[in-house]
Amino acid sequence: MSSISGMTGFGRADGASGDWSWSVEARSVNGRNLEVRFRGPPGFDGLERHAKASAQTRLNRGQITLGVQARREIGVAALKVNQDILARYLALANQLAEEGATPPSADGLLSLRGVLEAPEELDDPEARAAVEAAIVLTIDAAIDALKVSRDREGGQLLPVMADFIDRIAALAVRAEAEAAAQTDAIRERFTRRMTELAPDAPGLEDRIFLEAASLATKADVREELDRLTAHVASARELLRQPPAGRKLDFLMQEFMREANTLCSKSATTALTGIGLELKAVIEQLREQVQNVE
Repeated sequence: MSSISGMTGFGRADGASGDWSWSVEARSVNGRNLEVRFRGPPGFDGLERHAKASAQTRLNRGQITLGVQARREIGVAALKVNQDILARYLALANQLAEEGATPPSADGLLSLRGVLEAPEELDDPEARAAVEAAIVLTIDAAIDALKVSRDREGGQLLPVMADFIDRIAALAVRAEAEAAAQTDAIRERFTRRMTELAPDAPGLEDRIFLEAASLATKADVREELDRLTAHVASARELLRQPPAGRKLDFLMQEFMREANTLCSKSATTALTGIGLELKAVIEQLREQVQNVE
């Protein structure tokens, strides 16, 4: 049986190719829809497009942040000195030295912008494309790791949510038993009031019967309890058919609507207490549903 997934997680993957090395981190938090944010190194324009497509293939909801950090190690032997730029710096340095400034050191000159250059072959488009293709695979691996993390969270959420649903089902059964006693309670209360107000009124018994029947009809909660039972069955089924987050979100609204109506129709303190407890459990379940993909 498939299991639900959460929306909070973390995944990381590392890679290397030639003188390049990189790391990819993927994080996610709760979100109503799927939103992917990407940060990557300059010069690798195709990574963002692939990262978003890869996330959309594997994930359904949540705010996803993908970050790629890449660096290139270039050996000293591979560098070359731009003699023209160096000569300009030296001319300026000698002029300043004649005015009393400290002569520059070799390390200082080599650290100046443009003096050291990487050979052109290191920026070869084909070589860079090969590195980008390798980074793409690492992005997929990081998102896969994120998916595993989210699935793990879903596995932890499942028994918690199942327990809340069982509690709702048990409260609906209790409410049904208590609701059966409502008709008698309404009739007894109405009879006592009418007898106190108009004990000698003609046709009192018939009027009590009709009015009590009308009040009992208005207070009938069997329809709400039937819908609650149906919602419980739907919730259990959704937990077996992920992704279920959006549907569970809607179902929580339906649960709460029936609980509110139950409380408003209640004619006894006991049934009202069950209704309030029902609302509390539904709210606890709703908070967990916010974490479901």
